[in-house]
Amino acid sequence: MSKTKERIRESNLRYKQSLGQNFIYDDGLLAALTEAAGVTDTEDVLEIGPGCGSLTKHLCAAAHQVVSVELDGRLIPLLEAFLAGEKNWHAVQGDIMELDLRKVTEGLRKPFAVVANIPYYITTPLIQRLLTCGLPVSRLALMVQKEVADKILSSPGGEGWGPLAVRCRYMCEPRRAMEVPAECFTPPPKVDSTFVVLPLRAEPAVKVRSEEMFFRTVNAAFALRRKTLLNSLCAVFRTERQEAEGWLEQAGIDPMIRGEKLTLEELGRLADTIYSGRRLEAGSAGAQGGRNG
Repeated sequence: MSKTKERIRESNLRYKQSLGQNFIYDDGLLAALTEAAGVTDTEDVLEIGPGCGSLTKHLCAAAHQVVSVELDGRLIPLLEAFLAGEKNWHAVQGDIMELDLRKVTEGLRKPFAVVANIPYYITTPLIQRLLTCGLPVSRLALMVQKEVADKILSSPGGEGWGPLAVRCRYMCEPRRAMEVPAECFTPPPKVDSTFVVLPLRAEPAVKVRSEEMFFRTVNAAFALRRKTLLNSLCAVFRTERQEAEGWLEQAGIDPMIRGEKLTLEELGRLADTIYSGRRLEAGSAGAQGGRNG
């Protein structure tokens, strides 16, 4: 039995399924995960969900500085005792979805990496938060459910191609670093996992006139998967069929195609077309109102 696992047993701490507490104790696997994350001694790390500190120990050895955010207050004393000798480590107790990330990371070198073994039920909202928080993140290295990894890495036309995959490919260059079977965890989850690494791009994969409109268009394209793109646009944007047909024609997209078939480039062209059309409409309405006034 590993020393870390023994510490948990001696503390009489019960794993909380509600918090997705599934820990890894194998030092060889933990070292491989740290290497896969690409952490170096010139870089700082925000770790999310340190659990019992097994991975944290390896991150401290590899990184310049590590800040770990742990939701479960019961684990903080165990972490502090286990990592007492690590001078480059600091713990923050709280919910990563609610904490002020700017304040949490204010002492870290920029850009910093994010490494996380997180409850699977917050994977999608957490990725979205990390990619839109406005902080200088160099890459995400995340342990996720294998099914979610397949979605992140999906391509146009694939079963998993949707808003999560689009956002990840738009902002990052995701890759599958390592498969991690359920039996590697204690207690074993009901599903296998995948360690994915998402280096952030210096510039988005496609250039668009409005990111807000781009992601509105993406959400619209996938909102009604069994409907044609034309019908989805009419429903989500609450527009007439003729206007939506005009957008698609101008963007060079078949109105009968379904959203999951669209590439990033096609989604970008469509978003730009809608954005331009809506701006023209707003400008025309404003001018008309001015004349009437």
